[in-house]
Amino acid sequence: MTSSPATELPARFRPGASLGVSPWLEVTQTMVDAFGAATLDPDPMHIDPEWARANSVFGGTVAFGFLTMSLLTHLLQTVLGSGAAEPGQPAGQYLNYGFDRLRLISPVRVGRRIRGRFEVLARRQDERGRIFTTFGCTVEIEGEERPALSAEWLTAWVPVGP
Repeated sequence: MTSSPATELPARFRPGASLGVSPWLEVTQTMVDAFGAATLDPDPMHIDPEWARANSVFGGTVAFGFLTMSLLTHLLQTVLGSGAAEPGQPAGQYLNYGFDRLRLISPVRVGRRIRGRFEVLARRQDERGRIFTTFGCTVEIEGEERPALSAEWLTAWVPVGP
């Protein structure tokens, strides 16, 4: 890749390009329970369906907001294909770099389906050959007007070697 990546990129990775929409994914109680166990978070609003039916403003359990965030990787990979390697790109690894903006807009009720919608907002290469990409992300909830999440997600592609 040259020092002017915006002109050398495949069209699908240029700023402004829509990458696509993932298939629907059901958020199950099993997923929510496993996430709660992994993060040591026993909040009954998420992991206790009986308690949530009786006490929650949502009428049942909802996914952890951080679970919805963590599903971004899976949702994007289903859009790009596993690994998301670009033609002619030398060996390297994609890493999470953070978020410039992230909002958890609507809760995802257990049993609902979500999908991700992605676009490339910005892309630059630094002097060390790393490529920084900002993805615009929206996680939609089937049948609802408001999304679960809206974010500007930053990734860094880091080449292998010196």
